[in-house]
Formats: sequence, C-alpha cells, structure tokens
Amino acid sequence: MLFGEMTSFGEACDLMSVAFDSGVSLFDTAEMYPVPQRAETSGRSEEFVGRWMKARRREEITIATKIAGPSGQMSWIRGGPVALDAANIKLAVEGSLRRLGTDYIDLMQLHWPDRYVPMFGDVDFDPARCFKVLQHIASK
Repeated sequence: MLFGEMTSFGEACDLMSVAFDSGVSLFDTAEMYPVPQRAETSGRSEEFVGRWMKARRREEITIATKIAGPSGQMSWIRGGPVALDAANIKLAVEGSLRRLGTDYIDLMQLHWPDRYVPMFGDVDFDPARCFKVLQHIASK
C-alpha cells in the first residue's frame, strides 16, 4: 500500500521479486493506494504491480485488489462514490484492469462497507456523518 508514495518503482520491483522468488504468488493492492491517499498518486500501487507483472507469466501470479467505497473523502476516485452500486463497481474494475495492465483480476474485494464507518483516524461512530446511501438507492 506504500508503492508509489514511500516506495519507488525500483524498490517495489525488488520487494515483489524477492517475494515471488521465495514462493509468494498472491499480491494484494487497491485502487486507492498508495497511502497517504492523494489525487496525484491514486492508483499508482496498482500501476507498479502491473508494470512488475509484465516481466512474468501472468498465470503464476494471483492478483487481489480492492474497490474504494463511500468515505466522504477521496473525491478523485470516481467522484467520491455515494454507493457501491453496479455502475461504481464496473468503473472500479475497469480502472483496476487498466492500471494493472491485465485482462482479469483474481480476487476483487470491497475495501469497506457501503455505509458510514469510523475510519481514517475517526474512532467514534457519528450518526450525523452517515452517507445518503439510502436516499441514493430510494431515488432509483
């Protein structure tokens, strides 16, 4: 999750190569990585994994990545999605496939639930911060 922010492409390749040569075949990333999250670097971790993977046989590597859901932050990811609906999931998958430079993802995960949860430093549940997911769904 630090590839592209605190870890350069060369360092990321070295780390992934040592892991792969030692028998690791599952590599996990996310569309929102690296952290800390910034618009300028969003998706760079997936790009690094994809560039590294080009020098290997794709069928020997298992790729897992994650879709960012509503957070009230990261508006640069799909406009700050209000829901993990079919349209947002489709856009996220297409973006991840493009950044990874592959035609399939082995495991696609939701990074967090499609509802307000305290995260990114928040520790207390605040009902006033609940997303308008129900309103969004009801309007369809």
